[in-house]
Amino acid sequence: MQVVLRAIITYLLLMMLFRLTGKRTLAQVTTFDFVLLLIVSECTQQAMISDDRSVTNGVLAIASLMVADHFFSHIGQKFKGAGKVLEGVPLVLVEHGRPFEDRLKHSRIEITEVLDAAREHHGLERLEQIKYAILERTGGISIIPEREGRLATGSSGKGSGAL
Repeated sequence: MQVVLRAIITYLLLMMLFRLTGKRTLAQVTTFDFVLLLIVSECTQQAMISDDRSVTNGVLAIASLMVADHFFSHIGQKFKGAGKVLEGVPLVLVEHGRPFEDRLKHSRIEITEVLDAAREHHGLERLEQIKYAILERTGGISIIPEREGRLATGSSGKGSGAL
């Protein structure tokens, strides 16, 4: 029973840490992130199963983690408020070419990362070409380009929401 409690407590603590450190922790793995992930996984293993390295104990820890994950996933689906806390919500970083500096800073995202995503996925070169840049729940940045007509005419784009 001790391994089940250790696994669930470890799961909850890791979920809290990843939610506190932000979405970008999971989006793009750098060499530093990869090394950190390896170290965290070893520490997690030690925290969950302590000195008992039996197959039974390992399987019990894995099963406990899977049940906890399924349980919290179900809670997140059933209660939308809990889902927002557990999974987060998408966050608009740029709107009609204007960056939200406070949101970028809070999310630890540089404007160059937004421009990288715009260039990579849509061939866009300038902020003015971005209608919306959204930090998704997964940590990736989605780009919605401005319509060609709006860029050419300089209109406000307050008409239909179609792209």
